[in-house]
Amino acid sequence: MSYRNITLKHLLIDGEKQIGLKFYPDHVIQNLIKTLPNPKWSKEFRMAYIRNNTQNLEAIFSTFKGIAWVSGQHFFRRPIDNGNPLLKITQERKDRHEGYRFCPDDFIQKLELNYYSASTAKTYISLFERFINHFKDVELLHINEQNIRDYLQFLVRENKSESYVNQMVNTIKFYYENVLEMPNRFYAIDRPRKRGTLLPKVLSKDEVKGLIEHAQNIKHKCIISLLYGAGLRRGELLNLKLTDIDSKRMVIKIHDGKGKKDRITILSPTLLVDLRDYFKQWQPHTFLFEGAKGGMYGATTVNKVIKIAAKNAGYRKSISAHMLRHSFATHLLEDGVDLRYIQSLLGHSSTKTTEIYTQVATHNINNITSPLDIL
Repeated sequence: MSYRNITLKHLLIDGEKQIGLKFYPDHVIQNLIKTLPNPKWSKEFRMAYIRNNTQNLEAIFSTFKGIAWVSGQHFFRRPIDNGNPLLKITQERKDRHEGYRFCPDDFIQKLELNYYSASTAKTYISLFERFINHFKDVELLHINEQNIRDYLQFLVRENKSESYVNQMVNTIKFYYENVLEMPNRFYAIDRPRKRGTLLPKVLSKDEVKGLIEHAQNIKHKCIISLLYGAGLRRGELLNLKLTDIDSKRMVIKIHDGKGKKDRITILSPTLLVDLRDYFKQWQPHTFLFEGAKGGMYGATTVNKVIKIAAKNAGYRKSISAHMLRHSFATHLLEDGVDLRYIQSLLGHSSTKTTEIYTQVATHNINNITSPLDIL
């Protein structure tokens, strides 16, 4: 006799919460399901289901006891650990008005169990709280597809970007489909049409040099130099520890980069000299860059470091940490470095992502004579 297994799922059908019963075709299971209270079959979800209530749940376990293993791992959610650092994101907010709806605990727990980065988790939590407070008088299970479409239209009329609206769709679907285990809950929701690819904004080598030269102190100089000289993302810079600087091999170790990937990138000899001076003056303990009270350096502080240096250099354009990363890749390409090596240094999974820099590199364009110059 084959091993029998039934997996319980949360379903929402015609506005009612149901218990889905997913199983491999088996005559014994099929016949026993017919004995449950008012069982039905969903063509959409391809599983049997009965109304979700305590009596029916007990009936399922009683009916299949000793006959089939009933798995509730997707149905019963674990109790929330109040020590969860992500949970504190909502608990620590003191400026919310009375009646504000906070992100459900199971939403936050699911983010942690799926190893979402802290920055991504914060974005999801913030977006979902905005969403549920728009429908603060409506039960979350009663929100339908038309409600979602109307809300997305509201965001468009607020001039929210396509990226923002797409993130909102991802957040909504994450709750209903991943947290509540309701497959294809809002499958038919349309996403905004993508615009053409936006070219990365790049600084010239002289502009980068001016930025570094106008940093306020050696610490700020090293921050800007690392973002540009190693092609780091801001989060990767903040996560760097003292042990990640390998001066013997002249490489920098990146742990848990985007996509939870590790990689190594280049360590400039010029930067190494500055880093040694910085270490002597600031004496960080764990992270390469630490805040005034210790611990990881602040993301917004990195932005301020760049902004101040740009102002001191007399630049009017807005410069971001990611612009320095774009400049790193573009300048390497212009200097003849193979695209595959640049892909590896940046931590891109595909060369298609790295190929965008071929559209902003000027080494080939500069060899083309304008027809104006040959008139």
